[in-house]
Order: sequence, then structure tokens, then C-alpha cells
Amino acid sequence: MSFTKHCNEIFNQAIRDYHIKDDIDTPINNPYKRETIENRLYLKCWIDTVQWHFEDIIRDPHIDPVEALSLKRRIDRSNQDRTDLVEQIDSYFRQKYNDVEVKADARINTESPAWAIDRLSILALKIYHMQEQVERKDVDSEHHNRCEAKLHVLLEQQVDLSTAIDQLLEDIEQGNKYMKVYKQMKMYNDPSTNPVLYGKGEK
Repeated sequence: MSFTKHCNEIFNQAIRDYHIKDDIDTPINNPYKRETIENRLYLKCWIDTVQWHFEDIIRDPHIDPVEALSLKRRIDRSNQDRTDLVEQIDSYFRQKYNDVEVKADARINTESPAWAIDRLSILALKIYHMQEQVERKDVDSEHHNRCEAKLHVLLEQQVDLSTAIDQLLEDIEQGNKYMKVYKQMKMYNDPSTNPVLYGKGEK
């Protein structure tokens, strides 16, 4: 089984598990041991799924402003958790390929494996929710056909992205490409770099 096929199976499992209750406050019940990559992948998609629904809720035009502010804080924390988790997944790959002899003409990729896998997780969510739209009974045929066309594009994109990720991992394993991971500099959550938090302009 390819790595991305394994990823997609875990992502779909996490999405299905979340939608059993479909509640942003549902505690996660990760079925995989913490030290495994499967645990990190399941957690990654769970965070993405909860945040997907955060974003739905906060767009309610009738949402209470106090509730919206509280939800915005949760979205910020979720974004930080997501970024931290991507870095953990990249650490797994760095360790896995640590002993690979990188060829002299090896090239760097535009993104690390984990950030590509991050996109694969989001894509699984798009497919799940677009499939929901296709299966709705309370819409006209125009809505159904439009969503079905979008679903076909998303499924094609999933195949292409999965192939590209598997090829990237193969290139890294063979020394044709090398990983270079940068820690993400989230400035808005950092009291030392967000001017509102460090009091820029205070008299």
C-alpha cells in the first residue's frame, strides 16, 4: 500500500468518526498509539475537521458577537496546533530518511512532505462535504449537477496530489531530492511579534 493511500484511509476514518456526533466539542478518541505516524495523521485530520466546522459556524450572519470572538480564539489555537502537528510529521520523515545518502545533484522541493500531506487532509474534507452536497434531497438538479462536477474535479485532484506525494517520498528515499524544513513563524500568536499584544503605539 502506498503511503498516501494509507493517509487517505486514516483521514476518511477521522472524518467519519467526527461526524458520528458532528459536534465541535466532541473529545477525540484516537485509535492509534501515540508514538506512531498513524496517530499523528489521525490527529491532523481531526483538527482539520473540527476547524472546518469552526469556519462554518463563525460565518453565521446571526452569530452572537461574544460567541464569535470566543470561536475566533479557538480557530487561532487550532491553527497553531495544526502547524505544530505538521512539523511533527516532518520530524517523522526527517528521522526516517536520516541515513539516506543525498546525491550531489539532488534538488529541493517547494514544500516539505508534511505540508503536502496537510493539503491531502484538507482535500479529503472537501471531498466528504461535496459528496454530502451531491446526496442532498432538498436541492434542485442544477445544484446537484454543479456539486457533482466539483466532486469529480476534487477526486481527480486527490489522485494527482497523492501521486505527487508518493513520488516525492520516493525521490527523497533515493537521494534525488532532499528535505529542508523551516519552522513556521506564526507572528499573530506570538506576544513578542504581534504589535497589539506587545503594546505598540501605547502612550
